[in-house]
Amino acid sequence: MAKWGQGDPRWIVEEREDGTNVNNWHWTERDATVWSKGKLRELLVGIAMENETGRCEISTIKESGAKHKGLVEIPSLSEENEVDDTEVNVSKKKGDGDTLKDLMKTTGTAKVRAALAEYLKALKTEFTTGMILPTKAVATQDLTVERKVTGNTLQVQASPVALGVRIPTVALHLTELFDTTVEQLYSIFTVKDLVQKFSKSPAVLEAEKGGKFQMFDGNITGEYVELLTNRKIIMKWRCRSWPEEHYATVALNFVPAPGQTELQLDCKGVPVCKEENTKLCWQKQHFEEIKGLLQLTTQNA
Repeated sequence: MAKWGQGDPRWIVEEREDGTNVNNWHWTERDATVWSKGKLRELLVGIAMENETGRCEISTIKESGAKHKGLVEIPSLSEENEVDDTEVNVSKKKGDGDTLKDLMKTTGTAKVRAALAEYLKALKTEFTTGMILPTKAVATQDLTVERKVTGNTLQVQASPVALGVRIPTVALHLTELFDTTVEQLYSIFTVKDLVQKFSKSPAVLEAEKGGKFQMFDGNITGEYVELLTNRKIIMKWRCRSWPEEHYATVALNFVPAPGQTELQLDCKGVPVCKEENTKLCWQKQHFEEIKGLLQLTTQNA
């Protein structure tokens, strides 16, 4: 067992409080069956080639006005091998149409292999979106990805190279009603003592444009971008487990309602793989705890 700070850094969990998939060392698996069926259908169906004898198209073969059914079969496909070496078998029922079969085996095979190359490219980009999240050590680097396809399961492993990272993100929209005034709810997000009460932890708060904040023992940090008293707060916001220096933009709108205040939250730039955790953070750690604080305040009054 290596001492802390020594040994292979891929096994050190200090950059993630949950210790999950540190430096993307562990394999991540996702079933590619449904996605692959749709992508291959999109790329292969409709491939066509033509000569003086007639025209071939994936799923239909025609010659002199007659239709001939055939089969294009790909026994195995692996990105470890060159796509040009991929075996493509062409067969048809007995009878006429051998000339078109030859056309399919030559020109058609080349087009099928080109489509398979597009499929493998999409498998590396489209399908794996959000599967790899860079940690602090590689937050300013891109990821080169090694993948192995076994059956219908895709396995992913990554290593860093000196490029910028494009992080797939989503936007969240949440609304919540609170039994309090706009003024009181606004103050809960901007007054240090109230933030510490609902978060049940020390906080750092500079409620002014450009001011920094830190909550939940440093797990939530950010910066105030705009404050319109009792109306709106815009801030840069992040969780500690997110890639280094990656922030979402959070807008809080305080809307008066009869006897209540509606809080409208828009959060843009959340890493795809952190969408559910971020929702729970706002719903459980913010909204529910703030309601508990308001209820306690009412009882004490």
